[in-house]
Amino acid sequence: VQLKESGGDSVEAGGSLRLSCAVSGYTDRNYCMAWFRQVAGEEREGIAQINTHGEISYSDSVKGRFTISKDSAKETLYLQMDRVKPEDTAMYYCAADPFHSGDCVSWRSQQFPYFGQGTQVTVSS
Repeated sequence: VQLKESGGDSVEAGGSLRLSCAVSGYTDRNYCMAWFRQVAGEEREGIAQINTHGEISYSDSVKGRFTISKDSAKETLYLQMDRVKPEDTAMYYCAADPFHSGDCVSWRSQQFPYFGQGTQVTVSS
């Protein structure tokens, strides 16, 4: 499975940004997809998940501001980021877990065997 993120940029606090993640190399579409973010020197934090049935979960840190979605026909995962804050500054990664029949079973990054290379989001105050 190959994952490639795009859409990272510098944005002012209160603004919006949309990240995309192109998925390729996996023909069975039963997998959990997620967005993680990481600040240098800190652990990778799971912030949004969507399973093969379209069920969605968010971390408390982004709930109500960020929206995860997917376009199965385009094999693309999205993260719409609204009302961004300086503390949202991080490297953002998409991740895939194809080994649990499409269910999202954990927020732990170790549960996801596939990650993209990341896209940087910087929010200025």
